[in-house]
Amino acid sequence: MEILAFGVQADERPLIEKAFAPHHDTRCLDVFLNEDTAPIAAGYEIISTSVNASLNNRVLQTLAAGGTQMIAQRSTGFNNIDLQVAERLGLTVARVSYYSPYSVAEFAWTLATAVNRRIVRASNRTRDFDFRLDGLMGRDLRGRTAGVLGTGKIGEAFTRIAHGFGMNLLGWDVAENPACAALGMKYVEKEQLFAESDLISLHVPLLPATHHLIDASALRTMKDDAILVNSSRGGLIDTDALVSELRVGRFTGVGLDVYEAEAGLFFLDKSLEAVEDDTLARLVTFPNVVVTSHQAYYTVDAVSQIIDTTVQNVLDYQAGRRSENVLVPAAPRS
Repeated sequence: MEILAFGVQADERPLIEKAFAPHHDTRCLDVFLNEDTAPIAAGYEIISTSVNASLNNRVLQTLAAGGTQMIAQRSTGFNNIDLQVAERLGLTVARVSYYSPYSVAEFAWTLATAVNRRIVRASNRTRDFDFRLDGLMGRDLRGRTAGVLGTGKIGEAFTRIAHGFGMNLLGWDVAENPACAALGMKYVEKEQLFAESDLISLHVPLLPATHHLIDASALRTMKDDAILVNSSRGGLIDTDALVSELRVGRFTGVGLDVYEAEAGLFFLDKSLEAVEDDTLARLVTFPNVVVTSHQAYYTVDAVSQIIDTTVQNVLDYQAGRRSENVLVPAAPRS
C-alpha cells in the first residue's frame, strides 16, 4: 500500500520515507491539504497531514468520496480537523499525542532571550559593520518572575529552564503539576500572573475556552516592560489587541512562533508577493517583536518521534488496534 503524505518539508521527507519503508511506500507532497488539493488523495486509503492542513467539512467530504478511510496527522494539535464530520463520514483520525517537549520549550526560551537581548537587531547591525550598542540593552532574568500558562509536559520543561535561570515561578493551569510545584512554582489566578510576571510564556492548547486567552484586558494587565512568548497556538492571542499595545510602546519584547491567521502563510515562500494581512505586516515592523514560522517543534529529535508515532498509528489502524492517539472514532463512554 502507498501512503500519501501532505505538507512534507524537505528536511522531513527522508525521515518519513525511511520510517515507512519497512511497511509501506510513501508519496510525499510539499503542498498542504486544503479544498484545492484534496482531490489528489483520490484512491488513497490512508493519508498523512501536517498541522497546517485544512480538514473542514468540504475537504473531509472530498477525501471520503475518493476512498480515504484513515487520516494520520503529524502533530499534537487537531483544531484544524472537524472531528464531528469525520466521525459522521466513518473516517479514522489519529494524531501524535506526545513528542519531545524540550524542542518547543527550548525554542520558547530562544525567543525570550532573543527579544530580551535584542539579538536580531544586533545581528542585522553587525552585518552592516555597525557595532554600536545603542538600543541593545537587555536585563538579567535571574531574580525576575516567569509566568507559565499551561504546565503540562512542555510547560514543565519551560519551567525547569526558568528555574535554572534563577527566576521566581508563577503558574496557571486547570490542574497543578507536582513537578513544577517542587521547583517552587506558585499557582495563581491568571490575572495575578499577568500583573506580576516579567516573562510570560504560553503552553496551553487552543480550545474554545482558551481562544484569545491573551485579550485586550489581559495585555493591559501586564507590566509595560514584560516579555510575552507564544510557541503554542496563534489563536491564544488577540493579535489586533497586541498590535494596539505595541503601537503605544509597551513590552520589552514579544516572541511569536505562531500566528492566529498563519494558515496559507506559514511554511510557504511569500517573499515575492504583496502582503495582504495588514495585522501581520504591522506586527513584524516592531523592533521589539520576533516572529518565526511555527518552527518550535522542528528538531530532528521531535520530528523523528512524530513520524515514528505516525507510522505506528497507521499500523494500529490496519491491525484494528486503538490507542490514545485515535481521535475518531471517539472512545466509548464508560
